[in-house]
Amino acid sequence: MRLRRKLLAAASALLAGLAGTVVATPAHAVGPALLPVTVTNTTGRTDPVYLYVIGVQLSSGRLGYVTAGGAFVPWSGGQIPPSPAPDVSIPGPGNGGSTTIQFPRGFSGRAYFALGQKLKFFLTPDGLVQPAPWAAGDANRDILFDWSEFTYNDSGLWLNSSQVDMFAIPHAVTVTGANGVTKRTGDVVANGRNAVIDGIRAQPGWANTVHTRSDGTVLRVLAPGKAAGAGLLSTTYLDSYIASAWNAYTTKTLTVAPFADQPAIRYYGRTSGNTMTFTNGSGQVVASFNRPSSASVWGCDGDLPAPNDQVVGPISRTLCAALNRGTLGTIDTQPSTNAADFYRSNPTNQYARLIHANMTDGRAYAFAFDDVGGFESLVHDGDPRSAGLILSPFTGGGGGNPTTGVPVVSNWNNKCIDVPSSNFVDRAPLQMWNCNNTNAQKWTFSGTALKSQNNKCMDVDAGSTANGAVVQLYTCNGTGAQQFTLNSAGDLVNLQADKCVDSKDRNGSDGARLQLWDCTGTAGQKWRKG
Repeated sequence: MRLRRKLLAAASALLAGLAGTVVATPAHAVGPALLPVTVTNTTGRTDPVYLYVIGVQLSSGRLGYVTAGGAFVPWSGGQIPPSPAPDVSIPGPGNGGSTTIQFPRGFSGRAYFALGQKLKFFLTPDGLVQPAPWAAGDANRDILFDWSEFTYNDSGLWLNSSQVDMFAIPHAVTVTGANGVTKRTGDVVANGRNAVIDGIRAQPGWANTVHTRSDGTVLRVLAPGKAAGAGLLSTTYLDSYIASAWNAYTTKTLTVAPFADQPAIRYYGRTSGNTMTFTNGSGQVVASFNRPSSASVWGCDGDLPAPNDQVVGPISRTLCAALNRGTLGTIDTQPSTNAADFYRSNPTNQYARLIHANMTDGRAYAFAFDDVGGFESLVHDGDPRSAGLILSPFTGGGGGNPTTGVPVVSNWNNKCIDVPSSNFVDRAPLQMWNCNNTNAQKWTFSGTALKSQNNKCMDVDAGSTANGAVVQLYTCNGTGAQQFTLNSAGDLVNLQADKCVDSKDRNGSDGARLQLWDCTGTAGQKWRKG
């Protein structure tokens, strides 16, 4: 598991807003001294765009900003009360346009983008006061803006489209390595921004977390921790679920296996009163946690402290992710990595649920440790050559640049992979059917995902790797259950199972269901793009 920590541990003035940035330990210098980052505007809005690159120079620990050409400039001055910072905005692209800026190697921080108005920053003797629009008196509260967080150092680039504090301007992030391969994440589905906003408004008790400007522009949805702190969401919203999940381990054991690459490392938790105590395999007590408040779960802090060690921090991060996703108490080995099990508790983190549901690949940074299990909207390359920020359409359109949907046709009987009755619901079992050019038979190859026309994905039920596992449709979540490739031999292979999509019972008729099976090279396992 990647260890995530707040940026600038020594700079409390900047700490408050940088929960999502990933900081890595440098290895050897790779990548250019100045990394070109292209900002592309596809919002559909005519507002002028202003860009800012704000953060810390890693070699010196100095706070500052970066010019369009990539020069680092430290902040100077500042007073109490905070004084206005100089205008360090970079002119950004108009709708349909692009602007290239530079990230200097050895820098970590945020890339802000504001539409319509420039942001207002302030300086203290200790550092920078950044925008905090969840506070009623914040100078930037009525400005439409957002940010991505990044670290670029000798170990490469980490860039994520954070929604830890708010969801405002959906945007994708990309990185292209020296090998020419581009990684991309953070795209919303068609009308995804509206779907998140409308979905939040529809949840009892959540409507006030949506902030609308006097001209009718919806500026943002606040993350639940920020909303509760501002009095816009019940401060005890999640308490009943937390109590139920916590108390479940008075009579059974919670197993935490926090390192995917070290499955033998396990810790065992039991609850007594309000305290959950963890032991290692030798029975030695290694950590204990008080039952957390809703605020501690929203923020992954307080009662769930996560130091950058190898025991307490990993357990705490796992607990926080499980409580946000609603799997603690019902799934007793954590972290759970089957997204189909997430957000089923009542109450649950509706903010995270809706954001993930409206991402084309299911990935987002909707809370501080959303990277547990690998569900974060982050791109990384150890030897980058360029990167990108793509501001997504506010209405219509849709994220990404997938190719037009095409049929996937059996070489055996020339029938197509089909969604039964065009019923695009989770767990719809996929079948073979006479090719008819309907949307039920159109698939988009997007990386290693096969997406239907409503941006759901070909999926293996419950992530099974067994022969006979059902091949179905499910909300895209980026798990191994949804990683497929159509190779040059015509095999449609699930990469996690290393097995082929196959006609169940060798049935060649309309309605024949699909399954995973050992790749045998038979005609019933051969496919092509139509």
